[in-house]
Amino acid sequence: MKLRSMLFVPADSERKLQNAMRSQADALIIDLEDSVAPSRKAVARETAAQYIQSKASELASQLYVRINPLDGGLALGDLAAVVVPGLAGVMLPKTCSAADVMRLGNYLDALEVRAGIAAGTVRIVPVATETPQAMLTMGSYAAHSLARLAGVTWGAEDLSTAIGAISNREEDGQLSPLYELAGSMCLCVAAASGVPAIDTLYADFRDSAGLSAACAQSRRRGFKGRIAVHPDQVQTINKAFSPNAAELEHAQRVLDAFAAQPEAGTVSLDGVMLDMPHLKQAQQTLGQFN
Repeated sequence: MKLRSMLFVPADSERKLQNAMRSQADALIIDLEDSVAPSRKAVARETAAQYIQSKASELASQLYVRINPLDGGLALGDLAAVVVPGLAGVMLPKTCSAADVMRLGNYLDALEVRAGIAAGTVRIVPVATETPQAMLTMGSYAAHSLARLAGVTWGAEDLSTAIGAISNREEDGQLSPLYELAGSMCLCVAAASGVPAIDTLYADFRDSAGLSAACAQSRRRGFKGRIAVHPDQVQTINKAFSPNAAELEHAQRVLDAFAAQPEAGTVSLDGVMLDMPHLKQAQQTLGQFN
């Protein structure tokens, strides 16, 4: 299923969870991690589990849960509470390598059996760049078969904190080189794993024009979706990561040109020579729409 927009919702806010039901996000990420205070973790787990069980069948959005980090002492409790019928996936923060994804998959194997869920139902989206170790082990994803992997996303905030940076941006507002690299590595990891790359959040939820421009840039670079931190961002993100009418028309013309010459490796369209990468790109464009 598509993951153009993944909207964070604090698990301990029943009001925000109810409001999220009106969202057109492809996925809701019920958050047990950063947006929930330590004293509220137990309440958040219970609320998340009840929400998934009672609302999943009513929603067009897939329901994911961002658990706490695997080595922080809370993750197993999170999983024990929220792996219930209706859960589509888990977002795994602060991963250090693909080994963390495999470890989480082993936990899910057992918990799906307990919950009466078909094996492999619960997918995983790791936040793949939040630790220094992760940046040094990104190649591990390509070295393993990760059947539960649904996408890969990245983040700059925790990484900058981990390395002791004052900011993750330069004086002109652009991301510093390390974080540009993190986004680029996310693209490569996702492509090598055959799953969509999901771009990181755009923090200023009031700046719809800036969000639209940022989404257009990330889509050009190869991202298939983006994290949302406010419901007002979802429509902009969905539109940006969906092909427009002109793109769909051009993609269909490319397919038609190759279909008219099935034995040809290259074809000409509007005076431009096209080959197999252009055909695959057109197929991807039409596949996004479908």
